Amino acid sequence: MVSLFSDYALREHNTFGFDVRTRYACQIAGEADIGEALEQQRSDPALAGLPRLVLGGGSNVVLTRDFPGIVWLMTLKGRRIVDETAQDWLVEAAAGENWHDFVAWCLDQGCNGLENLALIPGTVGAAPIQNIGAYGLEMAEYFDSLRAYDLANGHIVEFDCADCAFGYRDSVFKQAARDRYLIVSVRFRMPKAWRPRAAYADIARELAASGVNEPSARDIFDAVVRVRRAKLPDPASLGNAGSFFKNPVVGASQFAELVARVPDVVSYEQPDGSRKLAAAWLIDQCGWKGRAVADAAVHDRQALVLVNRGRATGADVLALSQAIRDDVFNRFGVTLEPEPVVV
Repeated sequence: MVSLFSDYALREHNTFGFDVRTRYACQIAGEADIGEALEQQRSDPALAGLPRLVLGGGSNVVLTRDFPGIVWLMTLKGRRIVDETAQDWLVEAAAGENWHDFVAWCLDQGCNGLENLALIPGTVGAAPIQNIGAYGLEMAEYFDSLRAYDLANGHIVEFDCADCAFGYRDSVFKQAARDRYLIVSVRFRMPKAWRPRAAYADIARELAASGVNEPSARDIFDAVVRVRRAKLPDPASLGNAGSFFKNPVVGASQFAELVARVPDVVSYEQPDGSRKLAAAWLIDQCGWKGRAVADAAVHDRQALVLVNRGRATGADVLALSQAIRDDVFNRFGVTLEPEPVVV
C-alpha cells in the first residue's frame, strides 16, 4: 500500500504558502498508486468516507483551513515523444511534471508551439483542467488527448479534445467530471509547420527591445519568461496563485452600454461578437493595485495577482477578492470570476 502521512503540512504544496495542514496525505507516484490509495481508504475504517483533495503544484488553489481528509500529492513523472510524422510530433508528459520544465523540454526536442505558455506555474496534469493560456495562446490549441483514472470504477479512460469541452479557463474537469476523473498523462500534437505567435503587445515590445525581427520559438520563450518575471511575483518569494481573476466576457449589448459610460474601457473583440474585458484594468481603475486586507494584497505591478505578504490566510485572500469584486461590479456592472479553486 502507499505510505500514509498524518497531520501533514501543506505549506510547501500551495503557491500561496498558506500554513495549513491535512489530516492525512499520500504520494501518488505511479498509476498503480491510485488503485492502492483507493483500496486503502475503502478498507480502513478510520479513512473510509473522508473527503479527498488532489494537489499537483498547488498553483490554482486557495486553502482556507486545515483539510479534514486525505490529500493526494501527484508526483507522476515522465515525458517522451510518442510519434513523429511528416506533419507533426506527438509528445506526452505525466501529470506530475512541472509545466514550465515540460515546455522547455519540448523546445529542446525541436517540438515548438507551447513557448507562449512558458513560466505558467503548476503541473502538466493541471493544464487541461484550467485550459491554461497566455499571450495569445490557449493550451487547447495543441492538445491531442489525455489519460485519466476513473475513480468510480478503476478504469483508465482516454479523452480527446471534444471530450474535454474546453472553454476559456474551463473544461469538463471543472464541471461535470470534476470529482470523477484523475488525469495521469497528457499528449500534445506539435506541428512541424510552426509559426510564431508574437503579436501580443508585451511580447512584441520585448522582442523589439532585444532587436529580434524574425523570432524563433526559443526567442519567444525567452521573451515570455522576461515579461512574466518583470510583471509577476515569484511564488517562492511572494506567495500567489498567478492571475486570480478571469477576464470577464460580456455580450455585445452589455458592452455597448458599458462603453457608452466608460469610453476608454480596455477590451478585445471575440469571434462570436462578444467582448473580453481586461480584468486588470477594471481592478486598477477601482484603485486596488498595491492595496491590502490584512496580509493579503494586490500586487503593485499587476492588479490581477493577489499575494500573501507573509502571514495571510486563505480567508484574508477571499475577503480581499470579494472587496475587489464588489467595487468592480458597483462601478462597471461587471462580475469578476476567480480562477483558483477554493477549499
